[in-house]
Amino acid sequence: MTGPGAGPGDGGRRRGTGTRPRTVAGHAVTLLAGALVVLALAAPNELGQLTPAALLRLPVEALAGAVLLLLLPVRAGRVLALLGGALLGVLTLVRALDMGFTTVLARPFDPVYDWSQLGAAGAFLVDAAGPGGAVAAAAGAVLGALALVVLTALAARRLAGLVIRHRRATARALPVLAAVWVLCAVLGLQVVAPVPVAARSTAALAWRTAVQVPTTLGAHAAFTAQAAAPDPFAGRTDLLGALAGKDVVVVWVESYGRSALEHPGIAPRVRAAVAEGTRRLAAAGFGARSGWLTSPVAGGGSWLAHATFLSGLWVRDQQSYRDLHAGDRLTLTRAFAGRGWRTVGVMPGVLSDWPEAGFYGLQRVYGTDDLGNRARGFGGFRTPDQLTLAAFERLEHGRAGRGPLMAEIPLVTSHFPWAPLPPVVAPEEVGDGSVYDRLPPAGDPVDVVWSDPARVRAAYADAVGYSLDSVVSWAERHGDDDLVLLVLGDHQAAPVVTGPDAGHDVPVSVVSRDPAVLDRVAAWRWDAGLAPGPRAPVWRMDAFRDRFLTAFDADPARSAPVR
Repeated sequence: MTGPGAGPGDGGRRRGTGTRPRTVAGHAVTLLAGALVVLALAAPNELGQLTPAALLRLPVEALAGAVLLLLLPVRAGRVLALLGGALLGVLTLVRALDMGFTTVLARPFDPVYDWSQLGAAGAFLVDAAGPGGAVAAAAGAVLGALALVVLTALAARRLAGLVIRHRRATARALPVLAAVWVLCAVLGLQVVAPVPVAARSTAALAWRTAVQVPTTLGAHAAFTAQAAAPDPFAGRTDLLGALAGKDVVVVWVESYGRSALEHPGIAPRVRAAVAEGTRRLAAAGFGARSGWLTSPVAGGGSWLAHATFLSGLWVRDQQSYRDLHAGDRLTLTRAFAGRGWRTVGVMPGVLSDWPEAGFYGLQRVYGTDDLGNRARGFGGFRTPDQLTLAAFERLEHGRAGRGPLMAEIPLVTSHFPWAPLPPVVAPEEVGDGSVYDRLPPAGDPVDVVWSDPARVRAAYADAVGYSLDSVVSWAERHGDDDLVLLVLGDHQAAPVVTGPDAGHDVPVSVVSRDPAVLDRVAAWRWDAGLAPGPRAPVWRMDAFRDRFLTAFDADPARSAPVR
């Protein structure tokens, strides 16, 4: 016996209330799937452009996918959506890598050789978070990448089912949406500049990635052919005769690029430091000539710039770097070593053994643990430049009875993140660095600096000024008539400092008291002083080795042709 109101209609209502939550959940999942696919298709390629308003775009890839789903059989369409979604997930990962590389290195991710850069990131994590933290971070990154590809594939398949179920409505909407896309493309409409509403960035990314592979392989083949070609300077016994008896010191100022001398938010501070350095060097009897070199890298990759400068080959990626060291190319340092100079590297950034030293012909390398730095606040990679140069003076340059010296010294105070800076101390007080523990850092702490882009640029300018002042102070105090000093940048700073499209030029200067040395480079037409002007000559960095060896041959007429 049934109670009042019981019957078939009541059972139907119970079934309806049971299905309503499932319906709501289904709609929610569909909305999330749509949001994921739209984000993957509409996201711009640069991190600074990634804002909610920038996602208000109409992706042409979505329109093309809907057309294919209408034309294909249902099963084939679902399979295509699943595969296309997985590909979209992979391209989203590539876009994320592009954003990171563009933000830090001012170039997009190279799918052929840039995987080794991820290994360098892992090494950084080990230093920052320890082995356990690095493993956890790496595992999280791998699982996150796999999850993104799987979820994007499933999301695309779900949206494909929606299109297939509503073929007629989709067929009516597509021509309208296509016309809107064409109109937006013709008018160049943008909600957020420079991101166009008519989006095709995913297709462009896929095309660029596909084209990049043969382009990279072709460039590397050209590099290996050049590296294998006969070196016109190899086997020469008359090189560097014009520098006999001179001490040649190459000082790299980390991240010292053209923007340091020309960017309106940076240049006033750096140019003031350079002008003061030029004045002080002139008072000490030194002349200087300066030009520009185009580095193969920007934002990072100092070792690639060093290899390019010393070898005379364009070393732009890690594979080329490895191939270079597998050969016997004559480097500047090896040329000096073969002609009687003692060759040393003072490397405050080297934390362990450096097997490349033999290739470069460096007879002694002083890593960070060899410099005698006892400071707690500025140990390791934060070794102040004053201490680096003081250690060089103590360990090599200031030794009594030594022969001619050739040294390579990268300075790291101007390395990212440019805060906090070590205080400037009197040269005689540097000692083992413990003085830095008794003094407050110069400038603001890193969290304050990085809260404001203008503060970042100011801190960068101060860091470059500190490095240049350290070099000038060392030359004033310890330089003599036999010193030939080369001061140059390795690459531009990251785009957060320089802005987009800053280029790859870095300053380079030759400093000497000997007029004969400066006369040897007169044909280069470099500008007087430590700061090259905007119209000073610009060479690719790989051209320097040949020009230098030619200029300082005992008889330049015998030198090989210069590129």
